[in-house]
Amino acid sequence: MSKAEEFKAFVNKHPELASYVKDKKHTWQEFYEIYDLYGENNSVWDKYQDETRALPIKEITTLIKGVKIDSVQKYITNAQKAINVVQELTNKPISKIKPIPKTPRPIHKFFGD
Repeated sequence: MSKAEEFKAFVNKHPELASYVKDKKHTWQEFYEIYDLYGENNSVWDKYQDETRALPIKEITTLIKGVKIDSVQKYITNAQKAINVVQELTNKPISKIKPIPKTPRPIHKFFGD
């Protein structure tokens, strides 16, 4: 396996590196150079992994603190009502409309003749 393929496998094991590239803190080239110099089993990767693991927990706790249970219940109730309406509309039988008999027009008549 080539060095580039090994790096791709390493990145797949550590998707948290993508957040650094997305936030423009590092580039894939920089990560590849670190990987090329130190390999994947080095303590140099610890700072990238530890920081990204702690960040989502802080975000989750701040999100949970800001949630109002009453508003969540209201949205769930509204969603249930919308689902019920859609179910009622799809379960109703389609009324049969009698087709209008078509009378053939004479060939020699044009538009409004």
